[in-house]
Amino acid sequence: MIEAKNLTKIFKDKKRGEIRAVDDVSFECKPGEIFGLLGPNGAGKTTTLRMLSTALVPTSGTAVIDGIDVAQNPKEVRSHIGFLSGNTGLYGRLTAREMVEYFGRLYGMRNSDIKTRIETLFEMLDMNDFASGRNDKLSTGQKQKVSIARSVVHDPPVMVFDEPTTGLDVMSSRTIVDFIRKCRDDGKCVIFSTHIMSEARRLCDRIAVIHKGTKFFEGTASKMLDKSGQDNLEDAFIKIVGEER
Repeated sequence: MIEAKNLTKIFKDKKRGEIRAVDDVSFECKPGEIFGLLGPNGAGKTTTLRMLSTALVPTSGTAVIDGIDVAQNPKEVRSHIGFLSGNTGLYGRLTAREMVEYFGRLYGMRNSDIKTRIETLFEMLDMNDFASGRNDKLSTGQKQKVSIARSVVHDPPVMVFDEPTTGLDVMSSRTIVDFIRKCRDDGKCVIFSTHIMSEARRLCDRIAVIHKGTKFFEGTASKMLDKSGQDNLEDAFIKIVGEER
């Protein structure tokens, strides 16, 4: 389970002063659920997820991941979470298989368990054709599959996807979406951030609308439509954010 409690992140800029990137955001995500963070680029979604993943320390507030406080035990949190973004950040000279093996060792997995897990993931994500290909020679979609396998090689109970389909073609996007659904079906706790309304409607069990660092709404897509009086999420988003300013 993920529980964000009054998460706030303030950055200091010499010219602009304090920038409140995330302001008092709270929500919960349960096992077997996809919880969506929906908002435009720059809304604070990535900053929120980076605090959940311990990459950023909250200015105030905290979060509990699988029963572990992110501020008090960040190292332990990392062993319980898989984090995937649109920025693959792979080591170019390693092959796809070597990359995933490397991260398995970082997580302290036994070689036999790494081998078994790679066989499962590479079959699931249709990666066997490029398993021996160097990462710097792979397509964007192939690199994203390597990133997925790297992120989940240790089979974490909590998954965080930050705009994972950005820049991908239709087939690659579908593979990612199918994998996210499988995570939910396997009982994992899944957070999925996107600015694409159709993705949120298609994937998420519940949604939080984030804009300018503030949470404006939390609930199902149907509830969001009902509250706004609109018949699509794009118009509903504009209506909710506009009313709450």
